[in-house]
Amino acid sequence: MALRPPPISVVIAARNEAPRLPALLADLAAAPELIAEVLVVDGASGDATRRVAALAGARVLGSAPGRGLQLAHGISCSSGSWLWLLHADARLEAGWRPAVATALGLPEAAWYSHLAIDGSHPALRLVEWAVAWRSRWRQLPYGDQGLLLPRPLLDRAGGLAPLPLMEDLDLVQRLQPHTRLRPLQARLRVDGRRWRALGIGQTALANARLRRAWRRGVPAEALAARYYGAAD
Repeated sequence: MALRPPPISVVIAARNEAPRLPALLADLAAAPELIAEVLVVDGASGDATRRVAALAGARVLGSAPGRGLQLAHGISCSSGSWLWLLHADARLEAGWRPAVATALGLPEAAWYSHLAIDGSHPALRLVEWAVAWRSRWRQLPYGDQGLLLPRPLLDRAGGLAPLPLMEDLDLVQRLQPHTRLRPLQARLRVDGRRWRALGIGQTALANARLRRAWRRGVPAEALAARYYGAAD
């Protein structure tokens, strides 16, 4: 009996993530039965991001910086029947392989991971709880939780818009009429450097203001300039 090819194309948006990207690529390399290809879309990094991605066996693409631009380009170059959209500073925690394998065998849906933020401050656990509540009851997981979905579902929702910011919110809102977004039974751990740099309360407030501005029609380009200026 012929073996089925692995179904998932992983698309990772990266910019200046050379210190963090190898760990995520090592996580993904542990599941060749699931992962058909890993595409790292580099947004004009000034460090060794492209080199470390290539050394780890990823397919490296170039793009103008901006997560939506990068992810949309990677999707257009991918071939898998499923897509997994990830940020470069993520880590896949224990149990992700059986969780993903289970999701692939269930009726069509879009899947997100439970968020874990790297750091020991108790306020981060409150943020994680709020994210879990928002994702479950408002159906609004964001890009740092990863998004795993079959390609036909993404196509029916209109694809991923090449926005420099808010591409995740835009996509999940367009997915809602087509499917229920469901949690994988595994956590995805993200780097906490922005939370540490700006402070937990200030980061949460800044993110809320960006989302409110987006809903009021502020262009994504202006929001990206605000977000990345704060991150710097």
